Amino acid sequence: MPITLEKKKELVAGLESALKSAKSVVFVKFDKLTVADNNTLRRSLQADGVGYVVAKKTLLKRALSTFGITGDAPEIPGQIAVAYSTDLLASARGIFGFQKGHKENVAIVGGVFEGKYMNASEMLGIATIPPMQTLRGMFVNVINSPIQGFASVLNQIAQAKG
Repeated sequence: MPITLEKKKELVAGLESALKSAKSVVFVKFDKLTVADNNTLRRSLQADGVGYVVAKKTLLKRALSTFGITGDAPEIPGQIAVAYSTDLLASARGIFGFQKGHKENVAIVGGVFEGKYMNASEMLGIATIPPMQTLRGMFVNVINSPIQGFASVLNQIAQAKG
């Protein structure tokens, strides 16, 4: 049975309100995903504060058209779901983490990042950015490396003289 016009308007309004505060949106192609796997995905995303909605492509395009997103929209094949979050990286990272165990069923096909359409490879690049704690550790290591080298040289000089 086809969806009535009123129901379509209601769905578009729901999508618009959900995506209004989102800083990043990931378009997820899911194919032959079991109900148990879908529930696991939803729970893991919900724990990270990420929303997840399955939508018709035409209604999704209509909802996204109200936001003035720049760039070219990526090709969206098959069944589509949308993961969205106020955290810039959480939605992409959550889908990417789930995708590792379900490569044949789930794929990132594109998204919206900071008001611009991104293709699949760009969204995968965003998804692989390390968490802030890891980036801080890497930064401290970069700062510590010259100091550690200098201390090693001083130690060598002290041993040579002593």
